[in-house]
Amino acid sequence: MIERIGMAAIAAVLAALFGGVALAAWAGGEPFLAVMGGVGCLMTAWVGGLTLFRG
Repeated sequence: MIERIGMAAIAAVLAALFGGVALAAWAGGEPFLAVMGGVGCLMTAWVGGLTLFRG
């Protein structure tokens, strides 16, 4: 369980970084990079959640 929590925490940090890239890209007028950053954020958060709550 400790390993799962650690991996989920790493995924949360990476998701936050991807989200930051998405926000910065959107504010900078780069919609394609913003969408890609947002997708990366959601996918990383999803896998982090799966790691933490797998059966």
